[in-house]
Amino acid sequence: FGHKFDYTPILMGGCSIDAHGVPLTDEALATAKAADAVLLGAVGGNVGNSRWYDVAPNLRPEAGLLAIRKGLGLFANIRPAYLYDELKAACPIKDEIIGDQGFDMVIMRELTGGLYFGDRYTKEIDGVTTAVDTLTYNENEIRRIAIKAFDIAMKRRKSVISVDKANVLDSSRLWRKVVEEVAKDYPEVTLTHMLVDNCAMQLVMNPGQFDVI
Repeated sequence: FGHKFDYTPILMGGCSIDAHGVPLTDEALATAKAADAVLLGAVGGNVGNSRWYDVAPNLRPEAGLLAIRKGLGLFANIRPAYLYDELKAACPIKDEIIGDQGFDMVIMRELTGGLYFGDRYTKEIDGVTTAVDTLTYNENEIRRIAIKAFDIAMKRRKSVISVDKANVLDSSRLWRKVVEEVAKDYPEVTLTHMLVDNCAMQLVMNPGQFDVI
């Protein structure tokens, strides 16, 4: 089509550890921030590579992925799932479950809050080694991903299913409350709540019911 692109390679993950000793350098992040777009490749490799994994968690390949998400403000992971007729035979879900309509959904995953970014530590407490990972969300983090979900639903079948664990987790109860607040700005969109364990089952029992998750 006559387009021209200028590419600048950036090291991240295992290759960055090999070259610089860290999964993402400040210079690499600055280069990514200065670009119009970032195309991301794999960040890891052989988990048996002791140079990458026998180190502190903040020096492992995946730490580079978390750092570039945070540094670029990439809070919305948009994952479409569409069944093409030509690939239907390769789908592990049975024909009688898929039906004639197949499935066409978009899964919105929040990327810069929650369990991956909360405080974590491993230490001995009363003689027992204890590991702690903190699941933290604030209302602003929830609201912005919810807005993106509703915006996309407006361009599709106008249905949002919000998935949480509100029967157990405080963070999920806040999630549900904020999503309901956002829904008031989108009266054309139907909002449904679904617990995550049920959603996992529904995805394989009746995938066609989902529009935006």
